[in-house]
Amino acid sequence: MKEYKNYINGKWVSSKSGKTFENRSPANWDDVIGTFPLSTREEVDSAVKAARKAFKHWSGVPAPKRGEILRRAAEILVERKEEVARLLARENGKIMKEARGDTQEGIDTAFYAFGEGRRLFSFTTPSELNDKFCLTFRRPVGVFGIITPWNFPIALPAWKIFPALLAGNTMVFKPPSDAPGCAYELVKILEEAGVPEGVINLIFGSGSEVGEASLTHPDIDGIAFTGSSEVGARIAEVAGKTLKKISLELGGKNAQIVMDDANLELALEGALWGAYATAGQRCTATSRIIVHEKVYDRFLEMFIEKAKNLKVGNPLDESIEMGPVINEAQLNKIHEYVEIGKNEGAKLILGGERLKGDAWDKGWFYKPTVFVDVDPNMRIAQEEIFGPVVAFLKIKNLEQAIEVLNNTQYGLSSSIYTQDVNNAMRAIEKIEAGITYINGPTIGAECHLPFGGVKNTGNGHREGGWTVYEIFTEIKTVYIDYSGKLQKAQIDTWETGE
Repeated sequence: MKEYKNYINGKWVSSKSGKTFENRSPANWDDVIGTFPLSTREEVDSAVKAARKAFKHWSGVPAPKRGEILRRAAEILVERKEEVARLLARENGKIMKEARGDTQEGIDTAFYAFGEGRRLFSFTTPSELNDKFCLTFRRPVGVFGIITPWNFPIALPAWKIFPALLAGNTMVFKPPSDAPGCAYELVKILEEAGVPEGVINLIFGSGSEVGEASLTHPDIDGIAFTGSSEVGARIAEVAGKTLKKISLELGGKNAQIVMDDANLELALEGALWGAYATAGQRCTATSRIIVHEKVYDRFLEMFIEKAKNLKVGNPLDESIEMGPVINEAQLNKIHEYVEIGKNEGAKLILGGERLKGDAWDKGWFYKPTVFVDVDPNMRIAQEEIFGPVVAFLKIKNLEQAIEVLNNTQYGLSSSIYTQDVNNAMRAIEKIEAGITYINGPTIGAECHLPFGGVKNTGNGHREGGWTVYEIFTEIKTVYIDYSGKLQKAQIDTWETGE
């Protein structure tokens, strides 16, 4: 069993509290991956001081040079992809295919950031006055608090950390307590790649201690967070009091529409992947399947036949199709929602209970679960469950399908299967979501495109692609007047000839 340490100002150090917590595999609770420091506000303060000191130098390093370090990090991650993916599967519960995909997304994001080092584009624009030039620059924000969840323990830190570094920021990184080992490996790779001391600081610990200290610390300039909408609202409330820059990527209640003209086999593959990948523990997971009445019975039968035969078990087994949920508390929450659905009058036709037997008893395995006869206003159709539970809803036409899809507080991802281009275009226009897939599942975002949602899914920012640099930079506007005289914008005009 490995003993992990915090990383502060370029050194690996234990918490002064002397307290630790264990990280166990959700597939086998007897498998202890390691012990991690249960850090305090004192460690956060030390990390912030180191980051603040390092910012002066790091922000002055040319962006292409910062990009070179991220390129090296990407190359190291390529070399260690299988090693990291196995750790990820062990501590997070993702099946190996997904664990490799999670790791690959980190690799892709690092290479994208490397390229952005020679772009970081901004605007030039004409002045309204003669002999005057107008342009903008991107400048780093300062010290960021990075807070990430357990369901993508490589990809989501990469989405934040790599662009933040490329933009010239320094940071204090608080990883999730349920998947902290991947954070350690990621920071070790960045250290090896040449990130200077103090630029990235890694603090393990609880949200109530380490997370809260980051939100309230006066020398942290921004917070980048992925997690639930409830926690996101709390972050906005607390960090907003000191006017920190805040990026929130929050929950979803995503739906896939299946029209009567859809390729049902293709729609079935998408629905199964969207619903049960990562055991439904994705903010983009397909938790509602909205099906046209003409194909509803047939599609439901096809779905049930496949779902009931999914192979659930230890994610390190390459033949497994769905792993465990992350911990006992999450398993209990999922089961509570199943009971809520039954009490609301929805009909449970598959799953709805914990898996039992020698292959599952030491882990947190829940059966793939399906509800039918679901009213769009039921809680199981409105609230984020974050587990392998899907609700089927029957509709008569596209207009009703879009109305049902939009009928939640969230607006992250959406999907429609249709072979009618008119249906597809209407869905793109009318669906209230940050992401819409045509003939694809609700999961599968690519790192070079904007990612995020509307309504209670976030606060308007978009991670991924070029838009993430709007989070991690500030715009400086510059006016260069070479006329040799005082010119007054909005006062000296063409009409006056001055």
